[in-house]
Amino acid sequence: MWFFALLILAAYLMGSVSAAIITCRLMGLPDPRTQGSGNPGATNVLRHGGRKAAIITLLGDMFKGLLPVLLARALGAPLEVLGLVGLAAFLGHLYPLFFGFRGGKGVATAIGVLLGIHWMLGAAYVGTWLLMAAVFRISSLSALLAAVLVPFYSLWVPANATVSATIAVMSVMLIWRHRTNIQKIIAGTEDRVGDKRAPS
Repeated sequence: MWFFALLILAAYLMGSVSAAIITCRLMGLPDPRTQGSGNPGATNVLRHGGRKAAIITLLGDMFKGLLPVLLARALGAPLEVLGLVGLAAFLGHLYPLFFGFRGGKGVATAIGVLLGIHWMLGAAYVGTWLLMAAVFRISSLSALLAAVLVPFYSLWVPANATVSATIAVMSVMLIWRHRTNIQKIIAGTEDRVGDKRAPS
């Protein structure tokens, strides 16, 4: 049991490494927490730092969700522990120990976690996001709709109640972290895919 607890702790610490902040520092870009939405995530980095920085941020955030789950799987952790490891990495991204507990909204890290639990879950989330983005052209709305649906997707892949519950928790928290985006969507002021602001 203690070994699994260490895996969960390690996942949280890995999730606490902010790809957006580190990438921006290494590339000489402004801290994303001081730009635009203030969110240290790929979308905000794209608008103020460019495509290259955004891609690095996206991949970094995805891998810090994926790798802990794959490591736990390789070490023989049961499905219940995989779900908790993934949730810990996700919480690390939202509330990072190393950056004053001020993290991102969790979309990329959630995708990494879902891919680690079962590739079909990650693919279903990404597919839903892409479809909704093509229809509505609003990144946050696409992420929200995918978050609403992914707990239902988990019912059709090899999983159990604990895994489905942790996925549902991630979805609820992801939606909560997008609450300001929801207000902007309702008001019709939310940014659309492809919008880019000049760095301030």
